[in-house]
Amino acid sequence: MRDQDRDPDEDRGGDQGKGDPHPRRRGQGELEAQVLAVLQQAEGPVTAAWVQERLEGDLAYTTVMTILSRLQAKQAVTRERVGRSFVWQAQSDEAGLAALRMRRVLDGQGDRGAVLASFVTGLTADDERLLRDLLSDVLNEAEGD
Repeated sequence: MRDQDRDPDEDRGGDQGKGDPHPRRRGQGELEAQVLAVLQQAEGPVTAAWVQERLEGDLAYTTVMTILSRLQAKQAVTRERVGRSFVWQAQSDEAGLAALRMRRVLDGQGDRGAVLASFVTGLTADDERLLRDLLSDVLNEAEGD
């Protein structure tokens, strides 16, 4: 059989998603969003093991700890030492995490004005209207202070 005639999934053990021993890789930020959603459901600070038990799939404890640490570095969660371990609590929601990612991208660019102008010109009419309303609200609040 020639290489171009082979099924690309064959090298990964067959059809992806149907009991495959090699499940699909999650998208960037997908695990962070799932962990954040689990933390938001908690009634207070919880352990990493508690988070791990409630996540879909079989994630290793070390993977959950890595995700929690990354979220803490992004100021999306807080942790507090309790005994010999830590408990974690959400500080941000998924929208806040997305906004943080957007700010990081913007901060990494030399010409912020060009980046923002390009972003705004790519908005739909509805999103543009929403952005104008949000900016107006912020300006009105600032004038009221």
